[in-house]
Amino acid sequence: MDAFLTSRIISDILGGLTNGVIYGLVALSLVLVWRSTGILNFAQGAMPMIATYLGMVVFAHRLGYWPLVAISIVAGFGVGGVTERVLVRHLYGKPEINPIVVMVGFLIVLEGVAAAIWSTTPRGIPNPFSPIDWQLGGKPIALSPFSVYEIVTALVVMSGVAVLFRFTKLGLQLRASALAPEVSRLLGVRVSRMLTLGWILSTGVGTICTVLVASNFFTGLTPQVMDGIFAFGFIAAAVGGLDSPVGAIVAGVSMGIVLQFVGDFVNSNAIIITALIILIVSLMVRPNGLFTKSTARRV
Repeated sequence: MDAFLTSRIISDILGGLTNGVIYGLVALSLVLVWRSTGILNFAQGAMPMIATYLGMVVFAHRLGYWPLVAISIVAGFGVGGVTERVLVRHLYGKPEINPIVVMVGFLIVLEGVAAAIWSTTPRGIPNPFSPIDWQLGGKPIALSPFSVYEIVTALVVMSGVAVLFRFTKLGLQLRASALAPEVSRLLGVRVSRMLTLGWILSTGVGTICTVLVASNFFTGLTPQVMDGIFAFGFIAAAVGGLDSPVGAIVAGVSMGIVLQFVGDFVNSNAIIITALIILIVSLMVRPNGLFTKSTARRV
């Protein structure tokens, strides 16, 4: 049993799972904002990054790790709400290219502002969990207390979002506000508030993911810390389906495990190419995502 748990295959599965839940969280944040507002947020990595930097300013006063996490999430809520009210509110109903161009530009601006204020030097975020892998029979298992913390946190957040959209009235109102805002208003839904809430929740989830990534001893916090992870999270969201929180989770975890095996058994340089192949093939098979239900339209 010890040899099995410390084997190369199990190590790849555990390492892929740790990476996959992070991809799944990014994908989930994209699904959140898409389902609640109908906009694909290409600044989904940069907005939580700014919120995490704001949390670190308070962390400089030695309040500790958990206050940093709480303050960063609250800052994420604020960044999401202000962005929707000031920038995104004017994009509803416009051609689909408009929000894409605006949010890509917003991404560049946020990363530039962060670099100008805090520089590009990685800032470590000491956390209470060890990054050192556990040992079994003198051999390491690809799992550490910090990895377990990442996985458990991601699963709790994912479960909460899935319950929100599937079983609550608020989740129904969020979806209705994005799909049919005029009808929703006639039914008494405060569409404006629902749209803002969608961005608040999305940025909050993204901030949790950013804090997890920046807390990693080997990563730290930089203005570009989420760029590569956002790319993989975006692919996971597209593969799973932008309308499916469950699809985002499953696609993110599955892709993390697959890419871990590719990096170990093939070549680390093949990881990006493999991710793009997964995206292309899945879109050819199911353009709306593997977990999005097809709907029939009467003519």
